[in-house]
Amino acid sequence: MNAKEYLGQAYRLDQHINDRLMQLSQLRALTQRITTACDGEVVSRTRNVHALEDSVIRLMEAEESINEEIDRFVDIKMDISKTIARVRNENYRLILEKRYLCFMTWEQISLDMHYTNRWLRKMHERALDVVDRILLERSGSK
Repeated sequence: MNAKEYLGQAYRLDQHINDRLMQLSQLRALTQRITTACDGEVVSRTRNVHALEDSVIRLMEAEESINEEIDRFVDIKMDISKTIARVRNENYRLILEKRYLCFMTWEQISLDMHYTNRWLRKMHERALDVVDRILLERSGSK
């Protein structure tokens, strides 16, 4: 995997995290809809008298699974952040952070850093070369 593919994962991971958080919110909303009859005799129209308990357990298991998935995504995103932090050139690092962690457009970065779009792209390519070397070093040490 080259530097651009590696760093590009951050956006997709961010989307996955947001999707999973939305799923968690929906699961929590479902658990709030589950109610039990508290006003006297319990009458069950189904054969499963433990339906409420079973539903809550299934929802809790799903929530745990989603949380584990979010944790994996966050770990990968943190690894990307640590890799960018290893870039010594401050301008390169700033470009990479703005592009791959803050998801800024080229125009936004260009305006923010007071660079022409052409110069920014050239610096970005150089920054990617640095990340490629970092990834190569890291894979060689494993």
